[in-house]
Amino acid sequence: MEMFTQQVKWNEDGLVPAIAQDWQTGEVLMMAWMNAEALELTAREGRGIYWSRSRGALWRKGEESGNIQHLKELRLDCDGDTVLLKVEQVGGIACHTGRRHCFYFKYDEGEWRTTEEVLRDPSELYGSKQ
Repeated sequence: MEMFTQQVKWNEDGLVPAIAQDWQTGEVLMMAWMNAEALELTAREGRGIYWSRSRGALWRKGEESGNIQHLKELRLDCDGDTVLLKVEQVGGIACHTGRRHCFYFKYDEGEWRTTEEVLRDPSELYGSKQ
């Protein structure tokens, strides 16, 4: 394990939450999980690489959709238990639903309302997998 990953407080599953943020606007794009290998590869390759809990495998953001995240800055929070990636989001779509970001539900008058339009149909991004 790389020395810098030893400073991270991993959860019981060996994961840490990773927040991707637009490096220019500060907009929060998504949250995913990283294991030590994903964090090392992210730093080495300069792109967002995560751990997919559903697939049980590394996930290079954009490997299927083309919506790659170019890493501009990598940060660790004060408690060492959350990673922040400041990224350039290629293609302008960070969410697998085809939206700009994953936080498109807004609590309003007792319910969650969708606030963001789909920019591109997920079937165009991922084929028939969605």
